[in-house]
Amino acid sequence: MTTVKASGAEKTLTRIQLGTMGEVLAADHLTRMGLRILQRNWRCRYGELDVIACDDTTRTVVFVEVKTRTGDGFGGLAYAVTERKVRRLRRLAGLWLAAQDERWAAVRIDVIGVRVGRCRTPEITHLQGIG
Repeated sequence: MTTVKASGAEKTLTRIQLGTMGEVLAADHLTRMGLRILQRNWRCRYGELDVIACDDTTRTVVFVEVKTRTGDGFGGLAYAVTERKVRRLRRLAGLWLAAQDERWAAVRIDVIGVRVGRCRTPEITHLQGIG
């Protein structure tokens, strides 16, 4: 359980609720950047892709891993996605792409970190093209 201060009131969130909130904030961030959300929480037997978005102007599909944290206790965003995780994301992206009829000019893997702490506004960090 995590206690988060939102609009003056404290609310206790489970790990799943915290993750879901982070994914919603990340999707909103991507939409504000001009990307179109294609899918959220795509699953197959090998794992899950948090957000799949596209930039229609450049015909780029973007696979986004969302990491929601309440602090930097585990090294922050720079340590949240390991090389092993990047390899898994590439594999999942390839599986998703293989099932699509549309072809893309470019493919990118991003990480969005959402830090929810005691401040009212969550901090969003967007790392593009991590692997």
